[in-house]
Formats: sequence, structure tokens, C-alpha cells
Amino acid sequence: MEGRHCFEHLTIEENLLTGSYTRSVSRAEIANDLEMVYNYFPRLRERRRSQAGYTSGGEQQMCAIGRALMSRPETVLLDEPSMGLAPQLVEEIFGIVKALNEKEGVSFLLAEQNTNVALRYAHYGYILESGRVVMDGPAAELRENPDVKEFYLGMSDEGRKSFRDTRSYRRRKRWLS
Repeated sequence: MEGRHCFEHLTIEENLLTGSYTRSVSRAEIANDLEMVYNYFPRLRERRRSQAGYTSGGEQQMCAIGRALMSRPETVLLDEPSMGLAPQLVEEIFGIVKALNEKEGVSFLLAEQNTNVALRYAHYGYILESGRVVMDGPAAELRENPDVKEFYLGMSDEGRKSFRDTRSYRRRKRWLS
């Protein structure tokens, strides 16, 4: 389920409360969980009465994560959480996800094309090409792997490379062969 999938016609708070719908707990427990979500995402507290369809992409992403947390899961799957967000907001969201993992004990399975940010926050990584795992290991090791640096992070021993440079180099190489 790529994207944020908020209920656009509901408020942010109503969206969050839908996450607790299947739980058989007291209103006080739900209120405590709502407070926890607002503590991690203070912007949602400010926008809690706003219709989700009229909030920013970052606020909708926060709402989607908060709604998932309201169900008290052991694991949350995040599919492209950085998609369409400003770099500063991506850092903020990933920092919150890291804090949720460390403080609340929630595991996150992250599918992310932004390899650089994903490997900075992850504990362990799998690199897929055409749906197949081509490499895996602790994120810190993957970040330092020369192949990962060159092909996924855009860096090599010669410095930063762009995809355009790599493509034009390959074309020149084929043409000269």
C-alpha cells in the first residue's frame, strides 16, 4: 500500500482514532495512546481538527504512522515514507520512527528507495534489484560497502558520481570498444 491513505473527509484526530477501532480497551487507554502519538507528532496535535485531505503530505504521512501506532502493533510496514516529502521533513519523520523503535519497542519494516537515509536509520538492510535480494547485512556495513556507495549512494573512491556520468561513461566505453 504505497502512499499515505488517510481518510480525507475525516479530521486528523478521527483518522488516528480509526487505528484503535479493533482494540477492546478503555477510553482512558485510547486517550493515553492518542497522547503518545501527539507527543511524537506535535504537528498533529495542532492540526487535529483539520480535515486530513487538507493537510500537507508530511502531515498525512505522520497521520498514517500515528494511526498505525494506535493499534499498538509489534511491527509497522512503511512503504516509501519519504515519497514526495521535503528532505528536512524526511529527516524529521525518520528520526521519529527511530525514537518509536527505541522507546516504544515498535519494529519497522521499511521499503525505501532513498538508500542514503534508509541506511542511516536502519539496523539491517536488504538491497533488491528486480525483486531479488542482491545484498544484505547490517546497515552500517552496507553504507561502507564500495559497491553500495557507487551504485546506490552515488559515491565512489573518485568522489560523488551521478547516474548521468555513469551512463555517459558506459556509452563512451561501448563506443570505443
